[in-house]
Amino acid sequence: MNKLTITKNDGVANVIINNPPVNILTIDLINEVNAFVLSLKNDHDTKAVVFKSSNDKFFSAHLDLNVINGTEEGQAACVEFSRMISNIKEMKQLSIAFVDGIARGGGNEFVMSCDLAYGTENARFAQPELNVNIPTGGQGGVQFARRMGKNKALQALLVGADFTAQQAEALNIITQFILKAEADAFLEQLLSVARNLKVRDIVMYKEIIAASIKDEKAGTEVELRHFLERAKEKKTQAIIAAFLKHGGQTEREANDFQGLFADTATELAGQIRS
Repeated sequence: MNKLTITKNDGVANVIINNPPVNILTIDLINEVNAFVLSLKNDHDTKAVVFKSSNDKFFSAHLDLNVINGTEEGQAACVEFSRMISNIKEMKQLSIAFVDGIARGGGNEFVMSCDLAYGTENARFAQPELNVNIPTGGQGGVQFARRMGKNKALQALLVGADFTAQQAEALNIITQFILKAEADAFLEQLLSVARNLKVRDIVMYKEIIAASIKDEKAGTEVELRHFLERAKEKKTQAIIAAFLKHGGQTEREANDFQGLFADTATELAGQIRS
């Protein structure tokens, strides 16, 4: 890996994008992202992947303009870019984009392909492709339409102007605006939860949400299937038994809900040790 710096620790992979001067999505960078993402296919130890940039001004400026042409090589690179977006979306792990700079065009599409995306006061988001006579090519138009609705999406795509992180949150381009000074603490709290999950937990909710967005009835069926399957598991019954033992379904739930779960977890950990 020459464009990505990857470190794994306690169930979290931190991926730093470093492709000077502005983190253009060149074919080399695209290939590295694809290789890394595909390497996680059977990885059950990694629960979350956090994408960041080493550049203090850009998360990723956009797709490399040198590959946007009619040559066989250029067309293949554009297809590979589209495949990268799909690969990120299909990850089993929780994918998180942390943006502290500019993400336009393919850079913004990269951000939207992640499950969760956060932007600071320094972040900017846009799909300005029409300025070079092309539409979005990495599902930018598709995502804008699904997230904003017809009118707002059409305006955003035709104008191509930057959105601040606050505006992007309001338009559902990103999950949440975070002050840079508070970002480390926020992400650590989020990742502390992710570390305790199983990959199957993340996959389960991704399946339920994806089905529900397409069709409410289909989502209901997927949710019920998972519910009934999990209800039969020994792990589920052990957790429920410990939860009830420590005051579940009593007034303790109103007064000390987190403590109730903590006591439950402590007992289950003791059972595992014994």
